[in-house]
Amino acid sequence: MSAPTLNERLGHAPSAKLVIISCDDLGAFQAANAGVYDALRKGVATCASLMVPAPWARDAVSMYSGEDIGVHLTLNSEHSNYRWGPLTQSPSLLSGEGGFPRTIDDLWEHADTQEVLRECRAQVARALEWGLDVTHLAPHLTSITLRPEFFDVYLEVAVEFALPIRLPSTITEAQAGFPFRALAAEEGIVFPDHFDHDWRGGSRARVYRAFENLQPGVTEIHVQPCVDTPEIRALGDASSGWIDDYELVVHDAKLRELIDASGATLIGYRHLREAMRAK
Repeated sequence: MSAPTLNERLGHAPSAKLVIISCDDLGAFQAANAGVYDALRKGVATCASLMVPAPWARDAVSMYSGEDIGVHLTLNSEHSNYRWGPLTQSPSLLSGEGGFPRTIDDLWEHADTQEVLRECRAQVARALEWGLDVTHLAPHLTSITLRPEFFDVYLEVAVEFALPIRLPSTITEAQAGFPFRALAAEEGIVFPDHFDHDWRGGSRARVYRAFENLQPGVTEIHVQPCVDTPEIRALGDASSGWIDDYELVVHDAKLRELIDASGATLIGYRHLREAMRAK
């Protein structure tokens, strides 16, 4: 007998189209905190992930009331004029300009795996201490997904805290150079079948296409909603895409029509966590 599909483990038919609409970068900006919680409470988003080391993380936690929120494991600080750094004393995770490195290549060149492990553990532990019912793990900028020694850290933290994870689906294991999805499955870690994302600002056309071409299984669709404020505009051109993400997932009637027409069932990562822990 073949192993049950993720759909079946979640109590759905193999042909069902299950969708997680996830919001990244909660805690990065005040505009993100307002935008993400609106997306969860008024819009179609189903979960979010918190950047625990970021300056507005504590404010995000003060707004929390049981929503489906995971930890956005953060080892980069990509904005040139807006910085955050590690919770732990980790010299290899610091850049020369203050805070985490801005690029993944810089991180990969200097980061010590034991310091990466200690920092990731600390971020999850801090979220739990703050009272979040942490539902999943999702790396910021895929920093620990596609490098084998850091992927081992990702899996170790997922196993330790019994949490599902986000994994790429548009990159094959041959392209990555190691069997990251098979390794996660061997450890009993649950992850969505498909991940639809683009780290550039603005998701409207991509999200429309995702629902028009939805496949059976669990699909995670990524957005970054922010309300329109001077703070977020000061970060540059990318902010216009984040602001449009807010309008898309909170107010856009066409998206709601596409969701209905696709036959999708919206779920969150909490469903995956409970299925994983039940096994």
